[in-house]
Amino acid sequence: MAARPTWKGYLKISLVNIPVRVFPATDAAATISFNQLHRECRTRIQQKRWCPTCQTEVANTDLVKGYEFEKGKYVVLDEEDIAKVRPESTRVINIIQFADASVIDPVYVERPYYLAPDGNVAAEAFAVMREGMAGKAAVGKVALYGREYLVAIQPRENGLVMYTLRHASEVRAMGAIDELKSVPAKIKPDEVKLARQVISNFESEGDLTQYQDDYQNELRKIVDAKIAGEEIVATEVEDPPKVVDLMEALRKSLNAVSTEKKKPVKAALKKAKAKSPALASAKAANGARKRKAG
Repeated sequence: MAARPTWKGYLKISLVNIPVRVFPATDAAATISFNQLHRECRTRIQQKRWCPTCQTEVANTDLVKGYEFEKGKYVVLDEEDIAKVRPESTRVINIIQFADASVIDPVYVERPYYLAPDGNVAAEAFAVMREGMAGKAAVGKVALYGREYLVAIQPRENGLVMYTLRHASEVRAMGAIDELKSVPAKIKPDEVKLARQVISNFESEGDLTQYQDDYQNELRKIVDAKIAGEEIVATEVEDPPKVVDLMEALRKSLNAVSTEKKKPVKAALKKAKAKSPALASAKAANGARKRKAG
């Protein structure tokens, strides 16, 4: 099924306005979701808005937005009040600045979207700006779903990817975590050297497409088994052993990785010998010579 845009508007870079469509970059349907049921009759429950003061269910038309400025005290804002603080345009991604792509800290990234040109006329200008942005990230603002977002836009394949960003006030400083204060400033060079050796054995090109969600896969198996009236026995989960001697643990890790790397090589050699007629003949001839000598 073709992806459907969730927003249409303009990408504004200085005096250049490019009609674009915005598509979600993630698929929520890939994750198994559950409904809440009444245990007794297996009926899906209803979420009702209940007023404990009036002891009654409240209709959507009787709901207002309230901000709690003191415990139990609220100031009410209606739609007219909220409209006064909305951006002038909700149809423009307004680019404010460009920066090197590496300056976008992942901790600020909230949600990814794909940008595509809206129509053939916009496609050429879209392609030109995408190429011009190589290695760069555009930082701007856009109004989505009733609020204004800070966004970063970068080239990706033949399109653009837009990340909604958290504002600095929403990101907690790491200095606020007391447990990090116990991390030592001085560390043993030998341990670091061995740690880097272990890490180097796991280095790859970082292809994330090779990984699957094992939890979701196992959850799907349980769901299918339940539908079929079967039961699955849960595997026992053991806690990982505590590291008492770091150097010893690193050495064991290095040895374990080396052993695992040798296994495929040995298996491949054994398989090659079994398949090779020349190797088989040489082996037979060598055996014959040994028998004759004996």
